[in-house]
Amino acid sequence: MAESDAPADDSRGDQPADSSSDTLTDPQSESQSESQPDLLSDIGGGPVIILVRPQLGVNIGTAARAMMNCGLTEMRLVAPRDDWPNPWAEAAASGAEAIVDRAVIYETTEAATADLNRLYATTARHRDIYKEVVPPRTGVAELVTAEAAGERTGVLFGPEAKGLNNDDVTLAQKIIEAPLNPHHTSLNLAQAVFLIGWEWRMNLLGEAPARVPGVLPVDPDADVPDGALPASQQELVNLFEHLERELDNAGFLYPPEMVPTIVRNIRNMFQRALLTEQEVRTLRGVVKALSEGRERRRMK
Repeated sequence: MAESDAPADDSRGDQPADSSSDTLTDPQSESQSESQPDLLSDIGGGPVIILVRPQLGVNIGTAARAMMNCGLTEMRLVAPRDDWPNPWAEAAASGAEAIVDRAVIYETTEAATADLNRLYATTARHRDIYKEVVPPRTGVAELVTAEAAGERTGVLFGPEAKGLNNDDVTLAQKIIEAPLNPHHTSLNLAQAVFLIGWEWRMNLLGEAPARVPGVLPVDPDADVPDGALPASQQELVNLFEHLERELDNAGFLYPPEMVPTIVRNIRNMFQRALLTEQEVRTLRGVVKALSEGRERRRMK
């Protein structure tokens, strides 16, 4: 996925109203949207769209419009630059104001993704992080299958100017990258959101996706064994922090200038494993046993 780094005006002054063409849409759609009392009540579902440190209200509004076009309804905002609520976001939503109105604000990406079991990040920049990179069609098919298995899913989108930072990307299990013209991979924020939303919409309108590796097959009428579901982001972060604390106590996190890189590498290893709730509990038990054993030996 290309970064959402279109050369839009990044000033804090007047923001342009959305002037996009509706030539590919139903000409009655604009007037119909004004008369619908609750546009979100009958759709729902789909991955959570998480905009990380968005800069312009108008871009948030057009992203919401792209979501509504494709039937995605839940938007989360991490530390938006400008004041919120934002009138420019409302104006640019053009019929998708309900999504803007219900958007939830978070201070950190970790907090915004804590309840999700599967998280993918959109980026086009090559990074010193080893993660599987999939195209939008493959990534969204995996999210559809994961949702059908009872998981909560989400997709991260970065700020307009520079995209996601490495710490944000580390939280995700995979990267979604669109195979665009290599000489011009830049998409604006709404385009990037629409690309994911369109694949989601087409997947739902087509045949059910095939079994995707790494997703637990779940019979909706069957009882799921305790701990068999994928761990939530919050459970993973708790594991990471527990492990990193003990590694620091043991002197492993050294030298100081390398600590951020070491921590990202450790987290990436576990993110790629798609751990279940029980596996996280087991690993925390392992970390606890090792640390307590070290303390007992020290006391002898």
